[in-house]
Amino acid sequence: MTTDSSPQTIEELLVGRDDVMILGDPSVRCTDALPLRDAGPGCVTLIDASARANLVIRCGAVAVVTATPIETLHCTQIVTKDIHGVFTHLVKAFRPRGHDSLAYSAIHPSAQIDPTASIGSGTRIDSGVTVGPGVVIGCNCHLMPGVVVMEHSRLGDDCTIFPNVVIYEHTRIADRVRVHAGSILGGHGFGYRQVHGRHVPTAQLGYVDIEADVEIGANVTIDRGTYGVTRIGEGTKIDNLVMIAHNCHIGRHNLICSQVGIAGSCQTGDYVVLAGQVGLADHVTLGDHAVVGAQAGVMENLAGDQTYLGSPATSQRDQMQIMAVQRRLPELRREVKTLRRELGNLRQPATDSSESAEASELGDSGPVASEMPSGGDETASGLGGERRSNADAVDTEEDSREQPRCLPFRRPAA
Repeated sequence: MTTDSSPQTIEELLVGRDDVMILGDPSVRCTDALPLRDAGPGCVTLIDASARANLVIRCGAVAVVTATPIETLHCTQIVTKDIHGVFTHLVKAFRPRGHDSLAYSAIHPSAQIDPTASIGSGTRIDSGVTVGPGVVIGCNCHLMPGVVVMEHSRLGDDCTIFPNVVIYEHTRIADRVRVHAGSILGGHGFGYRQVHGRHVPTAQLGYVDIEADVEIGANVTIDRGTYGVTRIGEGTKIDNLVMIAHNCHIGRHNLICSQVGIAGSCQTGDYVVLAGQVGLADHVTLGDHAVVGAQAGVMENLAGDQTYLGSPATSQRDQMQIMAVQRRLPELRREVKTLRRELGNLRQPATDSSESAEASELGDSGPVASEMPSGGDETASGLGGERRSNADAVDTEEDSREQPRCLPFRRPAA
């Protein structure tokens, strides 16, 4: 990316900075300030490790911000302990942000401000902004185009509301809050009850309370409480595309990454981290300093000071063991098949020996039967004959059942 501003010297860019030491030519001209991956010829860039010095040479940057001097670099070096602070200063010099500091306070003629609303000094309201009755906006705020602030909402000092944000009625926003484009604060919660087989919305009479120093990303939705408050704690940072349902209480200094979904009446402690696409079931509580890994599904309360992974979410230790076993499943399956085959081979000789033992027992019973008295012989022969006749009858019946019956053919009469 290149800027429209004319090249500036390192000396001009660092006027007023007494926390830097320039090694090399301070009059070298720079066309842009870009990170190392994007930098090209004429740029000033940033390096946080001397091992990456070869990348600076390869990109052709004319100057570099570094924490310590690097002997292998022959370009101008800006040595400072606060490398990120100095580089931020350089980037802003090439790409200034109008909303970082209000150059003036004004209300655009196209803005619709209710007469009962109160606007603090130094506040700037851009075109197309709508401010409802009873709204109170603090000092040095900036409401960008298309913002809607509904009745009886309150904004503290030094707030920045980006374009097309909608703030529903009775929402409370403390000092130094930033809400990025397209976010909706205070919308109705997803609550219904069945009446005569139809879904009827429940009461949505609560509000949203955003405490100081919170930053809310783009296209975030935070629903109002059913009767009470949905609260976002002080210093919490919320990424883009996050959904926070009604009656939730988010603790202080949480980090909530993109596409997280938090169901109703959840509560998080302080310094909780929810990675991307985490989902929380309703009425779940997370302890202080809990960390939930990406795409985890939280179905029950989790204690603090631990890291959780997976769905359903379990402790990192347990989840690692589960993952290790899952990776071995194909191998374990092969082992089970091999063991079953070997077990079958072991059972086969045992079966053969049992059959031979039964045969020998039957052979031994022959002489014993021959020693029976004559009366016994007659009886045995009579029983044997009766059994044979019954067996023959059964065989005959089965044969007749199996063989199809043939009907004689008769020539029809002429």
